[in-house]
Amino acid sequence: MRLNEKVAVVTGAASGMGKAIAELYAKEGAKVILADYNFEGAETVASGIVANGGTAKAVKANVAESSDIENMINTAVSEFGTLDILVNNAGIMDGFEPVGDITDEKWDRIFDINTKSVMRATRKAVSIFLEKGKGVIVNTASTGGFNGAHAGVAYTASKHAVVGITKNTGFMYANKGIRCNAIAPGATITNIESTMTNLNEFGTSRTQVAQSVIPRAGQPEEIAQVALFLASDESSFVNGTVVTADAGWTSAF
Repeated sequence: MRLNEKVAVVTGAASGMGKAIAELYAKEGAKVILADYNFEGAETVASGIVANGGTAKAVKANVAESSDIENMINTAVSEFGTLDILVNNAGIMDGFEPVGDITDEKWDRIFDINTKSVMRATRKAVSIFLEKGKGVIVNTASTGGFNGAHAGVAYTASKHAVVGITKNTGFMYANKGIRCNAIAPGATITNIESTMTNLNEFGTSRTQVAQSVIPRAGQPEEIAQVALFLASDESSFVNGTVVTADAGWTSAF
């Protein structure tokens, strides 16, 4: 198995891409901490993993809270003895608001969840990885992390920042045995739309220009396969980069 005896923390693991990643990691031999604000959902996923012979534990985590991030990683160490893989997957969407319409409150909330949580969790994980002399970080970015037409200004900026964190972390710790990469999913069938409220009419109409050339929507399991590759030794020479998984969407422009 490609992740045999590895210990992984996956955020946003109660549904969507996080769920698919956690399940695949467990199938490949990892012991997985499933962190999510939706604790009941995470427990259900964890129970399914255990029922299929895997090892998993659910932890309630609001990734916007520093204490919850500390707790989820500390739980991995206390339950399974260490941490080998961190997957920063939790995230929310904006309402397609352009900069003229975004509020400070919404901007701050999106950055707390999408960006600051990545920094905080990575900071905590790196302290463990430096002692071990190795470790892997996989961030969920977005095609919106290098394109301006896929979301509103807050989500777009937050994912651009995740790409920056990924590249900087990969470079800074490249000679310390630590790898950090990101996945940029295109349109993927998850429940992230449930985090979208009060859609901005102007912003939504503008993004439809790019959406019109989406080849197809992806499945969470397809993104999980990329996350497995990035977490495994098969990607040992891949570091500080972003893997685009969008069926060719962004190759159009």
